[in-house]
Amino acid sequence: MADGLVELEIGPVAHGGHCVARLDGRVVFVRHTLPGERVLVRLTDAADGATFWRGDAVEVLDASPDRVPSAWPAAGPDGVGGGELAHVALPAQREWKRAVLREQLQRLAHDERDLVVRAAPGDDERGGLAWRTRIDLVADADGRAGMRRHRSHDVVALDSMPLAVEEIAALDLFSRRWPAGAHVEAVAPVGGDRPLVLVDGEPYDLTRRRPDSRPNARSSVREVVATPGGERTYRVAAAGFWQVHRAAPAALVDAVLSGVGDVAGAVVLDLYAGAGLFTLPLADAVGDGEVVSVEGDARAVRDARRNLHDRANVELHVGDVARVLRGDQDAGSDVVHADVVVLDPPRAGAGRAVLEAVAALRPERVVYVACDPAALARDVALLADAGYGLQTVEGHDLFPMTHHVEAVATFTR
Repeated sequence: MADGLVELEIGPVAHGGHCVARLDGRVVFVRHTLPGERVLVRLTDAADGATFWRGDAVEVLDASPDRVPSAWPAAGPDGVGGGELAHVALPAQREWKRAVLREQLQRLAHDERDLVVRAAPGDDERGGLAWRTRIDLVADADGRAGMRRHRSHDVVALDSMPLAVEEIAALDLFSRRWPAGAHVEAVAPVGGDRPLVLVDGEPYDLTRRRPDSRPNARSSVREVVATPGGERTYRVAAAGFWQVHRAAPAALVDAVLSGVGDVAGAVVLDLYAGAGLFTLPLADAVGDGEVVSVEGDARAVRDARRNLHDRANVELHVGDVARVLRGDQDAGSDVVHADVVVLDPPRAGAGRAVLEAVAALRPERVVYVACDPAALARDVALLADAGYGLQTVEGHDLFPMTHHVEAVATFTR
């Protein structure tokens, strides 16, 4: 080991944005590299008793043909999180994600199948950049906007954020000075609303360089989602959850509607429903049927009520999903059957309690939107135990330059 560096031959990709290497028999998870490369690695987490070590590739000795100049050098070794695949050509990024999704399904759900990971519209033309409609920054001690260093609380000041859409880039957030430690959020909704900036959760007036304390200061945005099935408009809290990729809402609505199939007259259960991204098109699809929406975040449910105020065939519930389904939370809940269940759980997945409650409703079909391959694979196994077979699964590359991948899976009883 010279100068604190070790030379490693890099093996296959692993879940989490790493590749696997070995040093004297010990597994080392290495970032900023590619399979087949020979690199010098700075060990970043190498405790003697640890079952595995971590490291960053800081010099490439033999490069992969899939390596390209980094699209975001500030996210490289010792840099910020959020761009760990910026050195990988876009087709190879999708192959990386396909391999991880496939491996997790094989290992955790004993399911082997070919998979695809689809690019979002416009990403190839933009080189995988300018897709984030929402960014979160923090000001360093000198008031410069930046992001946290990977696996650290340290703030790295930035000059730009190339993943942000052009409307956010035009705000020139990085040349300004902010209160030290301030949390700066920028939102550029799709569909015509002006971008909005929040500082520590409150609307901020960029022109006057101060918080916007007016009673009618704008704190929500209008999002327009255009799909082949029609255009729908949503009003959502700027600080609330919404898919960050400019094309993600439309891509996922299309995928979910394709997955549920013909649901005219059916009862559809929409779990982890948020502000109603799927609830609204499902309400149109069921016609004289019914959509039952369950969401744990009260702010998101308030947005959903506003977005669905004219849909009489929607029933909204706020509360923990498992408890609502069991009937021991939200006294108005009387969910006893669903023909189809749609769920979009958080990164940890739905888990046993929710999926057992779903299976008890005996739906014919389940459509699962997943943002973590390992969590999806664990839940595929749980659904199989409950009598639901995985029919299709398709990846969507809605987070270019990162290891994250979205997947939409369909199950039948």
